Amino acid sequence: MGIYFFRPSIIEACRAIKPSWRDELEITDAIQWLIENGYKVDASFVEGWWKDTGKPEDILEANRLILDDISARNMGQINDSHVIGRIVIEEGSLIERSTIKGPCIIGEGSVISDCYIGPYTSVGDGSRITGTEVEDAIIMDNCMISKAGKIVESLIGRNVRIQEGIALPKGNRFIVGDNSDISL
Repeated sequence: MGIYFFRPSIIEACRAIKPSWRDELEITDAIQWLIENGYKVDASFVEGWWKDTGKPEDILEANRLILDDISARNMGQINDSHVIGRIVIEEGSLIERSTIKGPCIIGEGSVISDCYIGPYTSVGDGSRITGTEVEDAIIMDNCMISKAGKIVESLIGRNVRIQEGIALPKGNRFIVGDNSDISL
């Protein structure tokens, strides 16, 4: 396992090397080029825990590990709601007519209304979730989720809109990027 930290000289190295037999620029070739051209290359060991996050289930597990260590903090507003466990509610957020069960984080300026937000959920800044149940999920910044049923074990990217369809005939509409995984 390794993490690389580079200075801008890595761009020069990448421009100087040729693709490998796999037709890819190899990081080891770029590092070798840096060494051969007099740049300082150093390695060090990092103490503490490490979690590979190369797959969606790894990202969700990392989220659980981080949320297990949070301390409760409320900088938002809670109206007619139940907050249970260790919850972080960031500044400018509003929780109304909802149940929030920690550990979880509600990002800055987010609005949660008529929802159940369950354990191990992280909601990004500026998101709005209404009439939905969410558990064990990561919802990135500026998402709008409305009447989406129950969302579990999910990764939802930035600026995503998920809502109950109103058009007839009823059906699911998807605009999905490469390598997506959808379970209905």
